[in-house]
Amino acid sequence: MKQPELLAPAGDLEKLKVAVLYGADAVYLGGRLFGLRAGAGNFSEEEMAAGVRFAHEKGVRVYITVNIFAHNSDLTVLPGYLDTVRAAGADGVIVSDPGVVELVRKFHPALPVHLSTQANTTNWSAARFWEKQGVSRIILARELSLDEIREIRERVGVELEVFVHGAMCISYSGRCLLSNYFAGRDANRGDCAQSCRWKYALVEETRPGVYLPFEEDEKGAYILSSRDLCLIRHIP
Repeated sequence: MKQPELLAPAGDLEKLKVAVLYGADAVYLGGRLFGLRAGAGNFSEEEMAAGVRFAHEKGVRVYITVNIFAHNSDLTVLPGYLDTVRAAGADGVIVSDPGVVELVRKFHPALPVHLSTQANTTNWSAARFWEKQGVSRIILARELSLDEIREIRERVGVELEVFVHGAMCISYSGRCLLSNYFAGRDANRGDCAQSCRWKYALVEETRPGVYLPFEEDEKGAYILSSRDLCLIRHIP
């Protein structure tokens, strides 16, 4: 059986080096634009090039996130940014938006495209569609069961990636409007305020001011945030 690739996030150059030195097969990171981790340190052009160079010296691959859902104004800047990513030597880009996929294919057709989990690929027909668009890897929706993943694997030839650790988010594969509504920070453009992790109280409509109890543990009570993924005990 083929050994899966172990892919780790790298929020800044120091974290990239730690992930590489501790055995990751690949890392993914965001630049200062077009990524969904605006709160992370992220990488300048120079740091991106240095990070890719360091990883490649150790035989580790690097994928760059370009996974926002782009607005028209983003599209004028995006081609130049893709030039930067390509010049840094990235092994692929992680993309959500079909329009961004098209631009990558147009300006850098040899650059592998990985479809982000934000694109909500939950079935084999959708996976087959993206395979036909030239996507080389699909990062499946986090809501899928093992049996669903297995069936998709049987029906498509494209590479598949799945999350094994981290937040499930309250909306499909992270596409959430709570942060934008409460804090004016658009989660779908990289600026999530983690609104689902705030401490909410449950109030029934006809009994205002009466806070109904619900379960919590020593870490708190997060009524909107799903249980985090933690599959370490299921992976040999």
